Amino acid sequence: MNNIVTKVRDKFSAGNDYQFVKHSDICGHPSIEIPKEKLLEISKILKEEFGFIQLIDIAGVDRFTKNDRFECIYNLWSQTEKQRLFIRVKLDSKKPEVESLTSVWMGADWMEREAYDMFGIIFLNHPDLRRIYMMQDYRYYPLRKDFPLMGVPGASDLPKK
Repeated sequence: MNNIVTKVRDKFSAGNDYQFVKHSDICGHPSIEIPKEKLLEISKILKEEFGFIQLIDIAGVDRFTKNDRFECIYNLWSQTEKQRLFIRVKLDSKKPEVESLTSVWMGADWMEREAYDMFGIIFLNHPDLRRIYMMQDYRYYPLRKDFPLMGVPGASDLPKK
């Protein structure tokens, strides 16, 4: 197990309040999967105590499964440890929502808006959760695996030549 994962596990298991679902490796970098209810709290601790001062990216994922269909993967960087850490949070299939991390990392703003726009993942308490690429009244989410490959007929008016 990676050194940073060991430190993080020791910190969070001390009070037995935190149980990581699992830890793994993504391309040689440590990854931890945590319950979505603990994301905001754990993120604050990772930033303040472990030096993960930079949120590099948030990736939305559609696993197209019956349970826990959606997932958010947070890519963090610690300047003090010179290490990357991935946090994975699985989301409900019917109501994919998770707490916004804009209060921890301001840069989460546009990344969360992108995941919302493309996958329909709702970021609770986001300061300005609205579409970033698609029209505001568009009812579909183009990166979901059930989105038709040829688009939705009549979903939006195309520009006239």
